[in-house]
Amino acid sequence: MSSARSRWATPEARASIFQFMVYVPGGVASVFLGIWLSEHGIPADQIGIINALPTFCLLLLNIVVGRVADKADDWRTALIIISALSALAPLPLYFVSEFWGILLIWALCGTTNGLVAPVIDAACVRMTRRNGTDFGVVRAWATVGYVFAAGGLGLLLNVLGSSVFVTLYVAMVVIRAALAFLLPRFRAPAPQPTLSSVAPESAPQPSRLKDSLKLWFVLPLLAFSLVNSSNALIGGFGALLWHENGVPNYYIGPLLGIAAVGEAVLMFAWRRFGGRVTARNMIMVAALAGLVRFTVMAFNPPVWVLFFTQLLHAFSFGMGYFGTVHFIANWTNEANAAEAQGFANMLNMGASMLALIVFGVLVEFFGSAAFFYSTVTALLAVACVVLSLRLRPPKDAQ
Repeated sequence: MSSARSRWATPEARASIFQFMVYVPGGVASVFLGIWLSEHGIPADQIGIINALPTFCLLLLNIVVGRVADKADDWRTALIIISALSALAPLPLYFVSEFWGILLIWALCGTTNGLVAPVIDAACVRMTRRNGTDFGVVRAWATVGYVFAAGGLGLLLNVLGSSVFVTLYVAMVVIRAALAFLLPRFRAPAPQPTLSSVAPESAPQPSRLKDSLKLWFVLPLLAFSLVNSSNALIGGFGALLWHENGVPNYYIGPLLGIAAVGEAVLMFAWRRFGGRVTARNMIMVAALAGLVRFTVMAFNPPVWVLFFTQLLHAFSFGMGYFGTVHFIANWTNEANAAEAQGFANMLNMGASMLALIVFGVLVEFFGSAAFFYSTVTALLAVACVVLSLRLRPPKDAQ
């Protein structure tokens, strides 16, 4: 009994418990928000704007909040504050029902919710490197939480309808805020600088971000941002499109959840095979998976095919995410790695914001065929990786 308690008392276990709740509010929103907005008379182009505005706010705040979190006495303090703000933000949703009110309140909800993930990921990376433990396993629990939200709580859509959305979302962010107080301290003792396990020993390590921003370095980051912008479209429009195309509501939650199941399996197994694949090849796999996934979805396939395309999320997101993290770790040092990650996040947010706005307009005219937009961005991502590899061949770098 005491050994079981000691395992649950470890910093990694406490961080994993919080990670489980990181994406639960987002999972609830993925299932319910689009349908809830549609039932309030909001058209698809305005739904795109409502989903895009928080991304724009995060684009502006990302580096600033990261620097403030860095200056706090510990990442735990920043996470408690951000989680508390995200718990308060959705309360006004009970009192709004038209576009402008929902737009402003959801911008606040989406922004405060979106600030949690990069801070806890950065904190967990530092903690696991210091302790010699597996970041992939800790991070995977965030994906398990999303599965619970989309696949489990998402079943409530069929039972209670979208009217339960606001209450369910509020409950999840309040639980997450409470769990933030259980987080360990992440900065004591100070971590020693280390390279990624897949980093070449002779890799150059620029000390300033602008020294890293060569074309060959930026292109893979841009490639993943293009692929990931299409992953964001599933959260913003997937449930709504499937609902409008006649997919039964009881399938919508599992469709969203199966994507996260594939991602979680990849993350839990990552340590066994991840070091065998170079970082830019991981991003290339993500781009190719995205090309197949979203091109098939453009043809409005039957439900069983949608389950297959959703499983490709393990590669279009999970593989690309790890590829980006390792690529940055391989080519930056402790002096600018966090700033480089912030730069990558800005590319992700900018591409996602553009995709949500453009896709919302395309859906109005083309329905599911709007996913051909993602076909184009995936092809551009492949081209970015190929050009980067030509500029800096793999024998010189990962």
